[in-house]
Amino acid sequence: MALTINTNISSLIAQRNLNSATNALNLSMERMSTGYTINHAADNAAGYSIAKIWVTQLGSIDIASDNAATGADMLTTAEENYGLLTSHLQRIRDLTEQAANGTYGSASLRALHAEMVARLEEINRISSNAEFNGIKLMDGNGVGASGLNLQVGLYADQYSRIKLDQTLFSDASLKGLFSDMAEDPSEGGKKLSELLTKAKSGATVADLKTNANKSIEAFAAACSGLKYSGNDLVLNQEENYEPRQMLKFIDAAINEISDRVTKIGAAQNRVASAVSSLDVQSQNITSSLSTLRDTDVAAESSRYLQAQILQQASATLLSTANQLPSVALNLL
Repeated sequence: MALTINTNISSLIAQRNLNSATNALNLSMERMSTGYTINHAADNAAGYSIAKIWVTQLGSIDIASDNAATGADMLTTAEENYGLLTSHLQRIRDLTEQAANGTYGSASLRALHAEMVARLEEINRISSNAEFNGIKLMDGNGVGASGLNLQVGLYADQYSRIKLDQTLFSDASLKGLFSDMAEDPSEGGKKLSELLTKAKSGATVADLKTNANKSIEAFAAACSGLKYSGNDLVLNQEENYEPRQMLKFIDAAINEISDRVTKIGAAQNRVASAVSSLDVQSQNITSSLSTLRDTDVAAESSRYLQAQILQQASATLLSTANQLPSVALNLL
């Protein structure tokens, strides 16, 4: 190589290598300080795109998991409220069974009637007030005819949601529980509406929800073996009008609630399964994202030391190369 003053090739070579070592050193410092090997799209264009997709999916999985947990809480709320209704109906049945014994006078039957009225009114109150996050759970109006969907997946397809049937949230007031009653299969074949009318003129099943014309009191009277004479409760000795006839209707209402609770339990199992599936999915995506993006500190620290040594060596050699043109002065 010729000895020149204007052009110092050795210095240019040392500068290029110094810049390369400095860039490698900066890159290693960035990767170790952030913990990521991919910090910019230029680091790994395809990997950057994949990592962004996985990060988005992980965020959506967290929301879906929260959705499932919230749905489970809603179902638990509905189940516990149905449990309260069942306890009241069971007590009303016990009192009706007691009244059917025929060993109680009118005063005792009126006492049974008073407790029944209180419990029947409480059933209406619970069904009207039971709600979750503003959604009425038991009044028949909180959920549309198509039911309610829990979004427990990442996508818009049917496999990313759990559909809760509208029947889970249908009217659980006295009207809703007893409105579909067919004829009593026991002896006499009376309809519930007929028994209510016998207990009090004008009382109807439809009015049980609002207690119009004291229909709730008429229901309790039918269960107690009483009837209204004006505003007074008196014993009713008419044929085919006994408290035992009301037992089938009460049993049917209890069975209706049991059917709903069974469906709620099945839905809760599905939600729990969805949560478990989301946990597995989140774990696997997180593992894949770590493999793609996270810095291997052991390997990167080795590259860092290598770049640091090369930088120091290039700086030293650059200083030496910059002195080479001065050798030409010795020839003058």
